[in-house]
Amino acid sequence: DHYQVVYTGWKNRQSMYGCVLHMSIKNSKIWIHHDGTEIGFANEIVKLGVPKTDIVLAFQEPFVRQYTDFAVN
Repeated sequence: DHYQVVYTGWKNRQSMYGCVLHMSIKNSKIWIHHDGTEIGFANEIVKLGVPKTDIVLAFQEPFVRQYTDFAVN
């Protein structure tokens, strides 16, 4: 399953579109592919009770993920 939060609209007669958040659920884990939020989506869902071991920061290289508190894969 894939999920995205996007913005659309107009500014000064120009169409605007962009992805704020892109995530998927794979092997019962939340994979965050893009996080354009100011607060950090991963930290927010941890506050709601999701264990860090169930969250993969997919926007980080696999090699770098081992140095975070979150899941590697």
